Amino acid sequence: MREFDHFVAIDWSGARGERHKGIAIAIADGKGGPPALVQPPRGGFSRIEVRDILRDELPANALVGLDLGISLPFHDTGAFFPGWDRTPRSAKKLWELIEEICADEPFLGAHSFVTHPEARRYFRHGRDDEGDRFLLPGAATREGRFREAETAQRAQKCRPVSNFNLVGAAQVGKSSLTGMRMLHQLRGHLPVWPVDPIPEKRITSGGSMAVEIYTGLASKETAALGGRTKLLTYADLNSALDVLDCPPVDEVGEVDDHSSDALLTAAWLRKVAPEPARWEPRCLTAEIAYTEGWTFGAL
Repeated sequence: MREFDHFVAIDWSGARGERHKGIAIAIADGKGGPPALVQPPRGGFSRIEVRDILRDELPANALVGLDLGISLPFHDTGAFFPGWDRTPRSAKKLWELIEEICADEPFLGAHSFVTHPEARRYFRHGRDDEGDRFLLPGAATREGRFREAETAQRAQKCRPVSNFNLVGAAQVGKSSLTGMRMLHQLRGHLPVWPVDPIPEKRITSGGSMAVEIYTGLASKETAALGGRTKLLTYADLNSALDVLDCPPVDEVGEVDDHSSDALLTAAWLRKVAPEPARWEPRCLTAEIAYTEGWTFGAL
């Protein structure tokens, strides 16, 4: 596997509005050292600012982990939106459709998509408000549809939530849809694995590329090695970093979830990126890469 010089982890937010305390960016140098947070502007990062950083300010040869779903389920039915004549045939066409419908919405928002008369039928909007196509006929549970990558996450004892679910603290649908708008706007600037091939070092976008990450996977794997499960303080975080052979962060006191997720995952990316199995998961086929994408690290 080719080497990277920098490892960036971004804890993303799909909340409405311009600025978000829930967005955190951390960078780990490929040569070693502790991960460091990129200090946000007053009020927190906007999604537009993150897009611009990834397009214009990203260090060369960086592996960027984005904590969002880069696509929606496709493999189970052969379509993202079965029964809708506008359903796309690839992840990139899905990004394009979301961007087209949300083009007039500011801050990379995706509310226009989930309230679209046809698209809304596939999402769960509230406890008692499910689109009539949220569940497939004969579905065994009411959880909704999952990608193959999320099935792999479950095999690793994680608890992913369907990207079609917009309800609850664990939902990732809104962040994924806003993230897909960003990915569409970054086309030609930043390749996204496995939808795009791995770029040669320092050739395309300085050799940098993005991958989908699931911070819960990084946390669970680190805890399995002896790290703490709950990272409430920098001392907790440093205990977890230690099992990743990562030097401690020079901070004390409490740490918020978004910062700890970004810092830990940046160090985790640096640790596991050299492992060939992370890039060759058992169930990742060319068709799945083209349509659903994958979560880096899911085996």
